[in-house]
Amino acid sequence: MEETQKAEKHSWYNKWYRLLMVIPVIVVVTSLIYLGMFYSKHNDIMYRDVSLSGGTTITVEGNVDSSDFENSLRQDFPDTVFRRLTDLRTGEPLALIIESSASPEEFKPAVESAIGYNLTSENSSVEFTGSTLSQGFYKQLIYALIASFVLMAIVIFVLFRTFIPSIAVLFAVFSDLVITLVVVDYLGIRLSAAGIAAFLMLIGYSVDTDILLTNRALKKKEGTLNMRIFGAFKTGILMSGTALAAVIPVLFLMGSLPDSFKQIFLILALGLFADIFNTWLTNTGIIKWYCDKKHIN
Repeated sequence: MEETQKAEKHSWYNKWYRLLMVIPVIVVVTSLIYLGMFYSKHNDIMYRDVSLSGGTTITVEGNVDSSDFENSLRQDFPDTVFRRLTDLRTGEPLALIIESSASPEEFKPAVESAIGYNLTSENSSVEFTGSTLSQGFYKQLIYALIASFVLMAIVIFVLFRTFIPSIAVLFAVFSDLVITLVVVDYLGIRLSAAGIAAFLMLIGYSVDTDILLTNRALKKKEGTLNMRIFGAFKTGILMSGTALAAVIPVLFLMGSLPDSFKQIFLILALGLFADIFNTWLTNTGIIKWYCDKKHIN
């Protein structure tokens, strides 16, 4: 009687899981189309700050009101980005950071003219990153990201030794990265080295729940397949929820945090939400379909 009730409890999933697993696939395909259009327009798959593309960073200390000169400065330097540093406790403005791909010789006089006074070592700092150095650094970060994904893929194939479940895990992780990157691009965020590092961290966060699901479904023998999937779901949602509970509150402090911290926490939050979507719809559907075909129950 108890087994019958449990079977009835999960019967809806047997009917709809094929349809559910298609929804994230459509989202991923749409995201890839968006990235293709983005690349054709910007010759890259992401916006990069001056640390990864080269340019000048001017930090003006004090409470500087940029509302009067932002538009005029962007007329001469369209890629100019303004960021404020504030005190974490009081919210008091500490400095204004102005970035552009222009050289210091061009950009500093324009900023001085916009602000209305000369910039000195006492009231500001000027940093310049050469395009060659930043491009090389950017390529190294991308290579590290690709290498991490490839090594993770090798571990997954060695761990499960079956093609379709391993591909399902890799697809879920890949989908998390793609969807997160599309949202970041759509928001117009210029990624720094910290942002790329956050994507490296996201690979680790994403693969945990997928390994949990695949291991429970294929290697555990207790209960029916649906019961094992549901047990993995409860554990996985608890893992993702705990991580989100640690990340989301920090997002409310984003106005007071350094830009590198903002990118890390935002990317992790977006990736964790995407992971819930991809793991428990697409990956779970593929695993269930595979187990049904192989009569694993």
